Order: sequence, then structure tokens, then C-alpha cells
Amino acid sequence: MPRVFIGLGANMGGREENIRRTLALIEDTGTASVVRISGLVKTEPVGGPPGQPQFINAAAELDTDLEPEELLVALKSIERRLGRLDRERWGPREIDVDILLYDDVVMTSPTLEIPHPRMLERSFVLVPLSEIAPGVVHPVSGRSIGSHAGHQAPERGK
Repeated sequence: MPRVFIGLGANMGGREENIRRTLALIEDTGTASVVRISGLVKTEPVGGPPGQPQFINAAAELDTDLEPEELLVALKSIERRLGRLDRERWGPREIDVDILLYDDVVMTSPTLEIPHPRMLERSFVLVPLSEIAPGVVHPVSGRSIGSHAGHQAPERGK
């Protein structure tokens, strides 16, 4: 099964509950099995309109049988089930789920780019992702997630 990492964020409604419900729905709908979840991190909004509330962000590792595009469709369906509405880009949202990494796949389609094109620029992605996957290597940069986040991954076996 592919090793997939997703980023989750919410800054509207019950932010923590929205992230928990999203992870539960990922499993309940058969989209994927949740292998590992980072802690929740409070972050300031990046981009978008001024005055937005803080985000709660997390990262999760998934096992799935779905291909990348199928996984994206399933995750967007879960977002809609939780009340996500299309608003302005980088505006407030009930839940946002992004595919960050899908094994070592590098792809670009009209609807999906893997690895996520801005993940290495965003501490709200790198901090929770490095908590659960510090040694995972970014397939384009060739560096570990931990090194991108500013710390080294622990050596295996130690």
C-alpha cells in the first residue's frame, strides 16, 4: 500500500473537532486507514484576507488502495460533508485537507500536484509533518522532512 501523508487545517467552527471528524470519516468511508497523527498546532493564517482566526493544523499518515486522483476526490467529498464551502483562495475554512506526499510519486495534473507544491515553504505543514515523518525524504528535494523543518531525523535503531 502507498505511504501517504496529508495536511489538515481548520479555522472556522469547531476547529479541533473538524480535524478529528475528518480523520474518522477517512476511515469510516473506507478512503484510507489512519496510521499516525501529529499533535495539533495553532498557527496564524498565511495569505488570504486579513483578520482570519488562527488555524489548527495537523498531519496524518494514511494507508490507502486509492490512486492519487481518487484519493483527492474522496478527501474533497469529506471536506464537503463537514461543511466546507468554496470561498476565496486561502480564506477561512471549516476544514482543508491536502495530499502532501504519496510514496515517492512526483506528478502534476490539472487537479493535483504531488508533492504538494508549497509544502516546503509552510511551517504549518512542516512542523506537524516532521513530528510523524522526520526521516521521510521529499522526492524532489532529496532531503528529509526533518531537515526541511530545521531538525535532523533520529537515526534508525537509536
